[in-house]
Amino acid sequence: MKKYLALLFIVYSASLAGALDFNPGGYGSISDIYGLDDNAGLTAFPVLNIPMGGRAEGMATAFTAVADDLTFIEWNPAGSSMLEYTELGFFHNNWIADTRIEGIVFASRLGDLGYGASAKWLYTPFSEYNMFGERVSKGYYSEAVASLNASYNFFPGYYFAGISVGANLKGAFRFVPDYSTADDRGNSGEIISGSGMDQSAVMAMVDIGVLTRFNFLKMYHARDNNTSAALVIRNLGPPAGGDALPTVATASLAYKPIRPLILDFDFSVPVNLTGVALSEKPYWAAGINVNVTRFLSMRAGLLGKTGGYRVTMGSAVDLGKIALDLNYSLDLLTQFTPLNRVSVAVRFNFGDQGRGELSRRVDILYLEGLDAYSGGRYDVATQRWQEALDLNPRFDPAREGIELVESSRALDDHIREMQILDF
Repeated sequence: MKKYLALLFIVYSASLAGALDFNPGGYGSISDIYGLDDNAGLTAFPVLNIPMGGRAEGMATAFTAVADDLTFIEWNPAGSSMLEYTELGFFHNNWIADTRIEGIVFASRLGDLGYGASAKWLYTPFSEYNMFGERVSKGYYSEAVASLNASYNFFPGYYFAGISVGANLKGAFRFVPDYSTADDRGNSGEIISGSGMDQSAVMAMVDIGVLTRFNFLKMYHARDNNTSAALVIRNLGPPAGGDALPTVATASLAYKPIRPLILDFDFSVPVNLTGVALSEKPYWAAGINVNVTRFLSMRAGLLGKTGGYRVTMGSAVDLGKIALDLNYSLDLLTQFTPLNRVSVAVRFNFGDQGRGELSRRVDILYLEGLDAYSGGRYDVATQRWQEALDLNPRFDPAREGIELVESSRALDDHIREMQILDF
């Protein structure tokens, strides 16, 4: 059955690009209504704003408060300290024309400390021809960014997941091949040695994020929290060759009205650090993820900016140790005609480092304590609950059980004292 549904998933996702072929004139009509952002395109390193893929892209990047798999590293660096599994992922994204994006991410955590690393590379063919159609320059224009991540979860407990604070330290470079001289009639001359290097650049920047999870209007029984909130500032750094980096501040809220369904809304404010007046207008993203079965999930999202929208749809098949993500995007933000594109990701799950087994042992001890308490065996109940706390000091139900035993004993002692006074 799993193989059959996985095949349906692949056929469905591959057919999306053909099925959703929108009218090429649609973008013009949207732009006429909403106008264009005069400050769009004034920042350097567009690779920093292009998603690698995965679940985050499938939700139109409305993922800042969700941040529960390795794609957190692009949208909220605080996510690593709340990860459930250690993961390794490979990403491929077909972007505009011949432009491609490749990515790799690894993330894990030890207790309350999360860590990760990623690399992303954008490349597109660079060719220059003279007036006779002869190629005089070739190579690849490319941009790349590498990230090192660390985060820590403060004040975690059973009812409250804690407050995670994290950061990405990022380095990026832009490489431009050498090009030739050209006169005002377009006649190309000899290649200028080092001309591409003058346009190339190397930059350093940071992402800073805060993430918390808690319960709010929870209508179902489950241990995981149903609400998340996050604040993030990305790409904070000095200008690159006089051009500002795409610095952006994002506030995000995610909510699970029922266990299989996640809703997320992000509101982002770009900040041009070379001049606030040159900042792009705020934008928003909304995403939804539905777990159809234990191994099949569907997602969709809408990202809205002044002058255009990006519509995304996607699916994931999770077979335990390996998962496949496939996303389709109708992109009206990056060019003047609708752009249909597909991204694919493969994720490997290396387990939870024993956290799941530890949780099961704690649950068993807690239930044994409840059974003993219901039978009036208070000493056994206290012993089991203390053993549960030794394994997990944050398991508040066991602590509450011990306090209940102490209260029950105090009440029994008080009743005995009253009986003695009666005589």
